[in-house]
Amino acid sequence: MRVLVVEDEVSFRQVLIEQMAKDGIDAIGVGSAEEALALLPDGGFDILLTDLRLPDREGIEILREMREQGMEIPALLMTAYASVSTAVSALQAGAADYIIKPARVPDLIRRLRQIHELDQLKRENQLLRKIIQQEPGRYWFPDTADGHQVRQMLGKVSRTDLTVLITGESGTGKGMSARLVHSLSNRADKTFIPVNCGAIPETLMESELFGHVKGAFTGAEKAKDGLFVGANGGTLFLDEIGELPLPMQVKLLHAIEEKMVRPLGGNHARKTDVRIIAATNRNLEQMVQAGTFRMDLYYRLNVFEINLPPLRQQMAVFPTAVEFVLARYRANHQMQNLRIDPEAEALMRAYSWPGNLRELENVLERAVLLCEDNVITRWDLPASVAGSGATVPATIETTTVDAGGSLRDQVASFERKLILQAIQAAGGDRRIAARNLGLGLSTLYRKLEETSPTSNED
Repeated sequence: MRVLVVEDEVSFRQVLIEQMAKDGIDAIGVGSAEEALALLPDGGFDILLTDLRLPDREGIEILREMREQGMEIPALLMTAYASVSTAVSALQAGAADYIIKPARVPDLIRRLRQIHELDQLKRENQLLRKIIQQEPGRYWFPDTADGHQVRQMLGKVSRTDLTVLITGESGTGKGMSARLVHSLSNRADKTFIPVNCGAIPETLMESELFGHVKGAFTGAEKAKDGLFVGANGGTLFLDEIGELPLPMQVKLLHAIEEKMVRPLGGNHARKTDVRIIAATNRNLEQMVQAGTFRMDLYYRLNVFEINLPPLRQQMAVFPTAVEFVLARYRANHQMQNLRIDPEAEALMRAYSWPGNLRELENVLERAVLLCEDNVITRWDLPASVAGSGATVPATIETTTVDAGGSLRDQVASFERKLILQAIQAAGGDRRIAARNLGLGLSTLYRKLEETSPTSNED
């Protein structure tokens, strides 16, 4: 929690700040309204604690000006002149509460924490409503401590123009989060341009980002605006920023710092107003130490970092991730009864999901195409997820019949060998094997289960 303390009594202000520091609160103190208003816009404060009577202006005026400038920072007002009119004025101006001086420092800190927690809860609820309104089924955040923290951070930073660095393993939803930040910001009606820094050849990177003039290089038959100009007023999402070559890192740093870009081959720079969101699955700090990523660019990008947890750390709420993906298929493909049987779900829960949410989406997309009767079974899962139970043995026995055993047992054994041979001949595709045998896929599954050596027979 970051607090701005506005109190002209120096000794009391110092006591407040020192005690807050001991309690793990980041506090900055000033003695006037003008100082406070100068710090508030870019200070990243979570809460304002201000005296009512200040040398230059009243604390209520700070609250009114904050509201006029669109700053939604909760405030606690301190006053030694308590009255009904004072209380009404404070609340009307946007104060969360007021407290009577002299006040005990522990009581002040306790009230600040309460106000902050309520504000965080309110913001998270607002964010959830906005997410639902944006596009149902597009965003998933786990209902865990990590998920709540990510939502809070996304909600907080979306209301600013701060540069954001989103980190996390591949497939954790970095692109999804970047789009959400943009869609909740005051730039939502402007352009959002994603750029995969690892997919653009180094020789074309400068032209892609900053543009070029006619004749800048062989084949440049006409001038072209770069992505910085294309995203002017909006957001430029630099995905896989760790793949950016060192020479381009210098040029990107200058473009971000100066808010100007010069097209390749041009002599004049062009002013741009672009919000930068970067993402990477690499450890940029280690890259800085190794000399493969510039320290100054790292600190310029890492103004506000959001780390997305891997799916394997969210297995307590794994069914909600599955439901998130399946809900889209139900809605888009009229598959209202689509579900996963318990055995398949258990196998999925036991898997480590190195590809995270993206891998889960790919696995379920494949399973939806393969499943029969809108029920996903273990046979519809890839072998990497289902384990050996979903694979076909590399070698299949011949179709000879054992001399021993009852007729029923021998027929079942023979039937199973024929089915397994057909599956092997079809390259493991049970759908093709079933068609070649003249069976329905569900019948093939049933016969495999019935003829399994471990099945219980009467």
